[in-house]
Amino acid sequence: MRSVEIELALANHLGYRRNLIVPNVFWGFDLKYEADLLVVTKNHYCWEIEIKVTISDLKAEKNKSYRAHCSNRIKRLYFAVPDAMATEAMGFIPERAGLFSVSEGGYVRALKPPKLNKSARALTQEEINKLYELSAMRIWSLKRALFQRSLSRITKSSEAKGEK
Repeated sequence: MRSVEIELALANHLGYRRNLIVPNVFWGFDLKYEADLLVVTKNHYCWEIEIKVTISDLKAEKNKSYRAHCSNRIKRLYFAVPDAMATEAMGFIPERAGLFSVSEGGYVRALKPPKLNKSARALTQEEINKLYELSAMRIWSLKRALFQRSLSRITKSSEAKGEK
């Protein structure tokens, strides 16, 4: 299972029409690390979801010596893993983190609730606007990738037919 499949399953599960959900946030939001997925709820609290698709990724996470995933802007920290890793993942995620498991079909299960970060504050409207801006910027990269993929398919199809 790839991380993009987990992102899509989580976005559906958490309701991208109800919550602001932004992938790969680092630049522009002044975190000291990259957040795989940020979810901003209607009451302006932010959740972070760290996506891991291999046990070696999880082991590396446990060995990080700095205070990863710590911010006064993050109310809840979750990890999300493929179903096949869920049992083993419990031993590697931080104690304060919750855990989601995702099936091949995109079904999401909450296996462990997170401990709430009591020092977390609601995001300001300016911070929320910044996340909307970052999210909108991602559309253009996606459109470029889709366009290049379609060009590649057209070229391959033409070559297969012997056209130049």
